Amino acid sequence: MTSVNVKLLYHYVLTNFFNLSLFPLTVLIAGKASQLTENDILLFFTHLQDNLITVIVLITFTIFGLVLYIVTRPKSVYLVDYSCYLPPPHLKVSVSSIMDVFYQLRKADPLRNVACDDPSWFDFLRKIQERSGLGDETYISPGLIQVPPQKTFAAVREETEMVIIGALENLFENTKVNPREIGILVVNSSVFNPTPSLCAMIVNTFKLRSNIKSVNMGGMGCSAGVIAIDLAKDLLHVHKNTYALVVSTENTTINAYAGENRSMMMGNCLFRVGGAAILLSNKPGDRRRSKYKLVHTVRTNTGADDNSFRCVQQQEDEMGKLGVSLSKDLINVAGTAVKKNISTLGPLILPLSEKFLFFVNFIAKKLLKDKIKHNYVPDFKLAIDHFCIHAGGRGVLDVLEKNLRLSTIDVEASRSTLHRFGNTSSSSIWYELAYIEAKGRMKKGNRAWQIALGSGFKCNSAVWVALRNVKASANSPWEHCIDRYPVSELTKSDTCVQNGRS
Repeated sequence: MTSVNVKLLYHYVLTNFFNLSLFPLTVLIAGKASQLTENDILLFFTHLQDNLITVIVLITFTIFGLVLYIVTRPKSVYLVDYSCYLPPPHLKVSVSSIMDVFYQLRKADPLRNVACDDPSWFDFLRKIQERSGLGDETYISPGLIQVPPQKTFAAVREETEMVIIGALENLFENTKVNPREIGILVVNSSVFNPTPSLCAMIVNTFKLRSNIKSVNMGGMGCSAGVIAIDLAKDLLHVHKNTYALVVSTENTTINAYAGENRSMMMGNCLFRVGGAAILLSNKPGDRRRSKYKLVHTVRTNTGADDNSFRCVQQQEDEMGKLGVSLSKDLINVAGTAVKKNISTLGPLILPLSEKFLFFVNFIAKKLLKDKIKHNYVPDFKLAIDHFCIHAGGRGVLDVLEKNLRLSTIDVEASRSTLHRFGNTSSSSIWYELAYIEAKGRMKKGNRAWQIALGSGFKCNSAVWVALRNVKASANSPWEHCIDRYPVSELTKSDTCVQNGRS
């Protein structure tokens, strides 16, 4: 018997240990019961009659405990449907055409010093862009595609409103939910938070009711999508029989960078236009029409460490130009945050067999110390069917694929999303889930794990279970291109990002 078969047998026996033990126990009880005489049964009922009050008290307390559990347990949170925004075709840019956008952006910069201009910046951006993992069909904002590019407040607002309103219109059309039925609204946009807020803009546009519980989240980075889901879940546990609307987006116009700092140029190469709107419900009647049920959310914040806190920062460069700086430590910081997150999530979702191996490894490291150098990495594929890892960049995906021991197909949705739509920040995990649905892979009972990474530094997870065989919703962003994915170039190793940042 091979080692693989031995491990499979081990997992089966330990995972089904209770069921396997129950069978001989049932046979034993049945054998004993068959030996009971009529006098034994009569004696048992006589004993019950003599202790009738005790029996009634026990039954009463049991029923009271069950009722109390049913009443106080948190209501299930269902994902009715969601919508990922697909920008219009005229905003589509290829790898080569985006370079012209960078050039025009630099040319239009009023602070540009032509005499001190270093021409090597263009070659640097071109190399990064060509090896970033992004394809020829990503989207940029209406302001940046103009000549010269527009970074006015009006252009910034136009991008965000275009994405949010477009995603919500499609969501309401698909779900047939009246906007006035929404009781909770959570919006996350990290860098663009105008006054009135984006929540207020949505309330005004769709005429939501006046007593809606609305929250506007800013500065939470690319992991804010899961944070918004977690917050909406908590609110749904308090406010009964209602809908929660979550909107996740980011603005690319406001942070388009035209300066000399190469760590701040990286954002131009990775971030693209996108957003998602998600409809959650705690109504028991919505279970039948919902796609998923929320199982777990786990949030990890490593901001107490200085390197983690500073690895992604919005700031001004030496010339006063605003942008987002990406540290060369980003990949290592992300790896550390993921390890801490899965150490909390693992015990919640892993089967007993994996928990036991992890525990044995932990004890062995404590006892043997330096003799065991590596921690045991649990096989998450025993508990998770689909992985939606934030499409932050090819380097991050390579590290997580290796550290979590995932296969090529496990990260296919993430790599395909990065290639087709780029890094759309907090909404990327929803484009990835939509990819899995469009491929017809999401079956009833399957579990999907969304892993989001973001500034601060944060790693957040959400685990969903499919309530049925899930098909892609109408107007899915993958509707017209799913047959072209995955593409062969997605497997190329990423070295440019690390070399460019060093």
